[in-house]
Amino acid sequence: MSRPALRGALGEQGPSANERKLLDNVTKRVRLWKEVAPFYSDADRGVYKTAESRGTESVLNALILASNDASNAAGGNANARSRNGHLSEATRAAFENMWAEQQTAGAQKGAWPWLRFKNEPWEADDSGYYGAALAAIAVGTAPENYRARAGIQDNLKMLREYLNREYAAQTLSNRAVLLWASAKLPGLLETKQQKALIRELLSKQQADGGWSLTSMSGDWKRHDGTPQEAQSDGYATGLIAFALQQAGISQENVQLKKGRAWLATNQNRTEGFWLAYSLNNNEEHHISPDTARFMKDAATAYAVLALSESKSR
Repeated sequence: MSRPALRGALGEQGPSANERKLLDNVTKRVRLWKEVAPFYSDADRGVYKTAESRGTESVLNALILASNDASNAAGGNANARSRNGHLSEATRAAFENMWAEQQTAGAQKGAWPWLRFKNEPWEADDSGYYGAALAAIAVGTAPENYRARAGIQDNLKMLREYLNREYAAQTLSNRAVLLWASAKLPGLLETKQQKALIRELLSKQQADGGWSLTSMSGDWKRHDGTPQEAQSDGYATGLIAFALQQAGISQENVQLKKGRAWLATNQNRTEGFWLAYSLNNNEEHHISPDTARFMKDAATAYAVLALSESKSR
């Protein structure tokens, strides 16, 4: 989602080779949805993993393709692109798959089965809320006023009710993603509730201008027993700065400007990334060097989105 934001600065006319590879793969899996195997299954990863894998992938596929459709529209801000872009056949199919996976009964009614591998912030027992917020972002991002289509209103109602019903129990990390979603899909948060969330996010800013994911994750403990990192990181700072801007906070807000300044001065100038820290293991105890890069990748993406958003306004 962040890579298209760099096209203007890099003078690119279309997706990079890596973007195109990802889009082609996602499109193929959407087209062959009933034939391809899930990434994880009950047989190899334990009970519920087939359903969780399908639910998670269906949301991510819709989000990726809807965002690509919106980014392909020429000119304007993100909301204008969503109105003026074209909804591709692949994206329509991805949404159909997504709605088919939505839960329609039980405590998680309105959400999706979501991968649970005991890893925060994306694969823990509470990460279904994060996934539902991503689904809301996908719907709100999709061009051709997709969110107003008659055929999805019952699904949207269940989604809104779930996000509202479970709001109070969520970590601030999950609610930050909901703030972003509320900018894409109006009505997810009442005005008073949105303002209170913005105040809470701003109250977590650290003295150096950044935010720390640890301060947003409740009492989550690392699997390896090492202490959580308390310093500002690129993931929390990028996500919050981006979500605040999406929610319409003034570009002249002093705290937002401090957050962007932190991002501007804390990029690794040699390799290009922003640093972030796993909530689950320190770098020494990761399964592989690849898993140690997950948080850096996400931090860099959010930093790009936050800094690019400030340039577009």
